[in-house]
Order: sequence, then structure tokens, then C-alpha cells
Amino acid sequence: MPLTLTSTAFTHRSEIPAKYTCEGHDISPPLTWSGIPAEAKSLVLIIDDPDPAAPKMTYVHWVLYNIPASASSLAEAVQQLPAGTRNGLNDWRRAGYGGPCPPIGRHRYFHKLYALDTLLPDLNNPTKAALEAQMKGHVIAQGELVGTYQKRK
Repeated sequence: MPLTLTSTAFTHRSEIPAKYTCEGHDISPPLTWSGIPAEAKSLVLIIDDPDPAAPKMTYVHWVLYNIPASASSLAEAVQQLPAGTRNGLNDWRRAGYGGPCPPIGRHRYFHKLYALDTLLPDLNNPTKAALEAQMKGHVIAQGELVGTYQKRK
């Protein structure tokens, strides 16, 4: 069974509701997953936007790691992360969720969940790049949910 990541707020490749963006309440959407391999020791969630206009970079919106493999969801506007879960830094240089806020046009937001065969050491709020370096060779499954957003104002 493949690792599947879903949300009750939006479907794959559809528009993310404004309440989860900078034009709304800027809260994290509800996320649910299934198909975690039995040998998984932890999960990683990365939400990023590869579509910025300039400079050409992928903008990171949320980084979580060491999510227990036994967890199956994150609630909307999550305040209490599953025990042991650690935050990384987003591109606002802070821990936690930062919602879509594209400067121009419609952007894609990739919600990526990785199952790892290990528990990562405490990395002290790593960037996405630092976390991905630690994950290398440990990813045993991954799932993805893509949402889009374009500012209305």
C-alpha cells in the first residue's frame, strides 16, 4: 500500500482555501496519512513552493521531523504536535507553519511526507536543506499532496 497524504480542506491539485493562507487565518490545514511501512521509525513533513517569481528558489513553508511513525494526522491549526515531533525552520526563519502568500500568480504548494527507517538526532531547528542531508539514505516511502493558491487582493 503506497504512502498517501490527504486533507479534508482540499484535494490533490485543487485550490487551498484562503483561511490557510496569509489572506486568511494563516493556520495549518488538517492532514491525514496512511500506508506507513511497518519498518518506519519516524516521519518528516515538508511543505514548500517551487514557484516563486524571483529570486528563483523553492520557498519553504513548514518543516517537521521525528513525527512518530504511529501518528496518522495533524489537526487543523495544530497546536499540540505528536510527542517527540521537532520543528525545523521555514523561510521566514521561524519554526512552525507559514501559509501560502504568493507575490504574483498561482503557485503550487507541495505537502511532502517521508517515512524514515530511523529517528533523527535533535537538529536544533534545521533548515530544509540540513534536514534533507540527514534524511539521505533513510527514506523508505513518501507521499505527496499538492495544493494551489493565488492571492485575491
